[in-house]
Amino acid sequence: MDFDWHGGVITRHTVVDANYRSTQNVRRFLLHQCGSEFKLDRDFMAWIRDGAVKTMGDVADEWTRRHNQAGDA
Repeated sequence: MDFDWHGGVITRHTVVDANYRSTQNVRRFLLHQCGSEFKLDRDFMAWIRDGAVKTMGDVADEWTRRHNQAGDA
């Protein structure tokens, strides 16, 4: 059964599947995980959908890693 990206309960353990969608539900989850500075961009969205196995926790951690590095430069 496919995950409901619009209304399903997203946790850090939710697996990003082939039917992943960047819904308002996803954005709420990532805002909560990453903070008010969170925004999606094309490069990051491409990384999410690159076919590698990952969870929404991995997605939040990667966004945080990318933006902490950007602030360190």
